[in-house]
Amino acid sequence: MVGINFSPMCVGCTLLGMASLATIVGLWTIQLLPLTQPPAEPWKEYRLPDMLVPDYYNITLWPRLQPNIYGLFVFTGESTVIFKCLRETDLILIHSNKLNLTSTDGYLAKLSALGTVVAPSIQKTWMQETTQYLVIQLKGKLKAGELYELYTEFVGELADDLAGFYRSEYDENGEKKIVATSQMHPTHARKTFPCFDEPAMRAVFYITLIHDRGTVALSNGMEIEKADTVLDGQPVTVTTFEPTKNMSSYLLALVVSDYTNITSANDTLIRIWARKKAIEDGHGDYALNITGPILKFFENYYSVPYPLSKSDQIALPDFYFGAMENWGLVTYRETNLLYDPVISSNANKERTATIIAHELAHMWFGNLVTLKWWNEVWLNEGFASYVSYLGADFAEPSWNVKDLIILKDVHRVFAVDALASSHPLSSEEKDIIKPEQINEQFDTVSYSKGASVLRMLSDFLTESVFVQGLNTYLTMFAYQNTVGEDLWNHLQTAVDKTGTVLPLRVKEIMDRWVLQMGFPVVTVNTTTGQVSQMHFLLDPESLLERSSPFNYEWIVPINWMKAEVEQSRFWLLEKTGFHNDMKTTGNEWVLVNLNITGYYRVNYDTENWERLLNQLTEKHEVIPVINRAQIVDDAFNLARAKIVPVTVALKTTKYLIKEREYMPWQSALNNLDYFYLMFTQTDVYELLQNYTKKQVTPLFEYFKSITEDWSRVPSSHTDQYNQVNAIRFACSTGVKECQNLTTGWYRQWMDQPNHNPIHPNLRSTVYCSAIATGGAEEWDFGWQMFKNATIAIEADKLMSSLACAKDHVLLKRYLEYTLDASMIRKQDATSIIVDIAGNPDGQTLAWDFVRKNWAYMFTE
Repeated sequence: MVGINFSPMCVGCTLLGMASLATIVGLWTIQLLPLTQPPAEPWKEYRLPDMLVPDYYNITLWPRLQPNIYGLFVFTGESTVIFKCLRETDLILIHSNKLNLTSTDGYLAKLSALGTVVAPSIQKTWMQETTQYLVIQLKGKLKAGELYELYTEFVGELADDLAGFYRSEYDENGEKKIVATSQMHPTHARKTFPCFDEPAMRAVFYITLIHDRGTVALSNGMEIEKADTVLDGQPVTVTTFEPTKNMSSYLLALVVSDYTNITSANDTLIRIWARKKAIEDGHGDYALNITGPILKFFENYYSVPYPLSKSDQIALPDFYFGAMENWGLVTYRETNLLYDPVISSNANKERTATIIAHELAHMWFGNLVTLKWWNEVWLNEGFASYVSYLGADFAEPSWNVKDLIILKDVHRVFAVDALASSHPLSSEEKDIIKPEQINEQFDTVSYSKGASVLRMLSDFLTESVFVQGLNTYLTMFAYQNTVGEDLWNHLQTAVDKTGTVLPLRVKEIMDRWVLQMGFPVVTVNTTTGQVSQMHFLLDPESLLERSSPFNYEWIVPINWMKAEVEQSRFWLLEKTGFHNDMKTTGNEWVLVNLNITGYYRVNYDTENWERLLNQLTEKHEVIPVINRAQIVDDAFNLARAKIVPVTVALKTTKYLIKEREYMPWQSALNNLDYFYLMFTQTDVYELLQNYTKKQVTPLFEYFKSITEDWSRVPSSHTDQYNQVNAIRFACSTGVKECQNLTTGWYRQWMDQPNHNPIHPNLRSTVYCSAIATGGAEEWDFGWQMFKNATIAIEADKLMSSLACAKDHVLLKRYLEYTLDASMIRKQDATSIIVDIAGNPDGQTLAWDFVRKNWAYMFTE
């Protein structure tokens, strides 16, 4: 356990009873706060005023798992918040949304004082729905430095909207089961109980849950007392939990279910919770086995002990995000936590490992130390995304998963960040105030670009310096809130202590990557040694409306290789520079951005492109595998941006006829998929099919050979991925042997629905291929298997594969299903529409559907 570090700027953690300390700290804080004139009607502002801070909450909630007489599922609750007044005020604003507050003596809340002062009487209370406040106007003023208590009673709907305290449903043995669960992040705690619902408003939460007997209640803290009783004529259990650590409201978690768990108790109690059948069938075993090692890895990485008494992780049927890092009770979609060796693929296994690592990374970075406001979401999510690869690599060292960040994050976000509509990682705090603006921050740029630039930072600092700065940052700011500059300052201190040489201070370097959108393309002329940078835009003619404080120039760390020899790092500090060592003679070639440690694309003079292409043709293994993927991806995207001819891009695929590694092939397929979408209705399509069929056939034959005619699984993790690529691409380009193989396997399954002969690794691609080449019969069978699937991972594979159909009638039907929650879960509707849009035969259909139903999709 880590003790609380008090700070003058963090007074919410003061305990009741420490009145003298509360007064001292409160008055100290008053002196440090800027004297700003409050707005005339502060309840119309989306940000809380800085007059009050919570200390702790006492909350009791009772979710009803059966509908009431009106057919609604509801929960009832009562909440007491102890808060401190920092400045005199006659107004209390506390967040409350979609709660029916009980009126007592004509007011929606009760106020009392805890010290010797008397609380002022309430003059008026009302709900300000737009800004989601309970507004309490007082007849007198709250006094600075004093503690007060605000009590509310309320009823809320236990809706199926995946927000706040909500309802999730599933079928087990023909019986409908109800789970009451929660998603407070980012602004939904206020939908569960009245609270100061901003990240900097940290507090301690005392939670009590009332629930049906036979069900289990979980929250952030360990259960410390359970008592059976009768309330309102109903036999119930009352479960009380240990108080939480001092934390933000968005990290609170509540679950009531009839789940069971498996447990591992070493230094920390670890429990994996899921449906009883899933636990009995061993689907939680893998998560349990890797959680302990990943927690230990992060304890060592941060040099800070895990701060809680237990680590619960729970798999939910309905969940909006992939997972949520609630402190001590992490919630997941079932597909992201549960692993079934019979049905799950190696990709499912990897996803489970990396998502668990992502969420556990937050236990320190995000939970122990929390960013002050949502304008810097990227630092929280980008960091967890980056180190998730490190945690997963520790748990599964044979996978070499750290390299896969290139395909899954760097290349992925390049496609978004190269648009004129992108945005900087950090925004102005004043620009992110409404709940919808906050939600918009959780995008690919925040997660994947954040991960990419932090990986770059760790590389040029060195990992040892990076983690040294992290340790002092986490230690100094434990149980407090920070801004991004605090991290830069601690990393700079580590740089200074270790004598690490940088061209500028950490903040000056990182501001260029954080405060302006996009990234550069670095162009190297190997004849003159000139190195230059330019803001890379996929559409060079797009109108760039967002200005940059740095004129779209970056401080660029350049790791590079010359004729097979790694060279010293070079820093590009201006728009154009010269580096004589980059001049070449004869057949020498230069390769820039070694292992893609930098967040930028690379272009070369024509001669160097030719020398690199020749090297790929003659002996491609000389070029590192990550950079073979880079050469392909950079060339295709530079061609799309009209910087190099399309012929350069296509030439990078010629050598693939001899390539057997996963990363270059995946890079090529990602780019060729775009070409297929663009040329599907043109004469070029058939030429492209013939060429790619020729290139992929040797890969198909290679995997047929090493798997002994598809009878065994390749030993390497990435070979298993590339086997999927070989089958997918060979079948889609018309390799007859491949199509016969996949349709044969699928037909065997159709003939014996209770016996699926297809290996879990191959199911997604086999289902897709068979449905694409088949008709209504194959699609209807896939749909029936999807509806009958009891394992979420298998349902996901079928769900995405149904979008592979070529028949417009089937695709239109599938799109319509996304509007019906009884056919498709709300959480899955967007994925299906995206999958259909990625199908050349469904692209136009999906676009028309979205335009027609946009109003419904946006509101529902």
